[in-house]
Amino acid sequence: MFTDTGHDENVKNAMRKGLRIVGDVHGDLEAFRHAVATDRFVIQLGDLVDYGPDSAGVLRLMLQVQREGRGLFLIGNHDRKLGRALMGKKLRSSPHLDETLAQLGAPDNVDVLHDVLPALEQAPAWLVMGRTVFVHGAFEPHMLNDPPPPPLGRVTYLLSRALFGETTSRMQADGYPERTLNWVNHIPNGYTVYCGHDQRSTNGCPLTIPGRAGGRAIFVDTGAGKGGHLAWVDLPYPPVEEKLFVC
Repeated sequence: MFTDTGHDENVKNAMRKGLRIVGDVHGDLEAFRHAVATDRFVIQLGDLVDYGPDSAGVLRLMLQVQREGRGLFLIGNHDRKLGRALMGKKLRSSPHLDETLAQLGAPDNVDVLHDVLPALEQAPAWLVMGRTVFVHGAFEPHMLNDPPPPPLGRVTYLLSRALFGETTSRMQADGYPERTLNWVNHIPNGYTVYCGHDQRSTNGCPLTIPGRAGGRAIFVDTGAGKGGHLAWVDLPYPPVEEKLFVC
């Protein structure tokens, strides 16, 4: 459960100016620079790394934003995989992860390599602010009461939902598990969930999908680092309703 109790004055002052909810960045440093050029408190929804040209630069900028007390990031599945690799865990690699690790191993990125693992270990898997939930992959009602588990540890049911979304037992032609949006129907009435992970929009703007229980999900991933662009949503604090979609 998110609370602003104990935050330093920089965080409190930034939140009073509102929130900026930023979708998946995937190494698109130039776009991320525009996203964080704000007085608002930045909540990045996970997947900072892989695919795009400068994952190390994105991580450096996110770490700077956190040090300045004006933002945080949620753990995404790509961020967790990077963290596990930096811990020396055995995992299935990919060209995108290999490129991110190569960037972090470059001499001019030694500062990022030194600081990134502790930041990944502390990144929350979800945040709850009143009737607004922020998560990378998908929502599950127990998130409203249960605190996020350690993001780089054992994958619990809730951590799996937060990281990977809701999957079926079927595989897609690309070799990845098929994902379903049935979870949207379990968002309680009056609640809004902001998420990334799934690029669902067809017009380049964040997509709102209402659920049968009266809640709604807003998908903010618009393909940054993958041939699309970076989107964000500006909210008041405490969050009530979206004020601006930047596409």
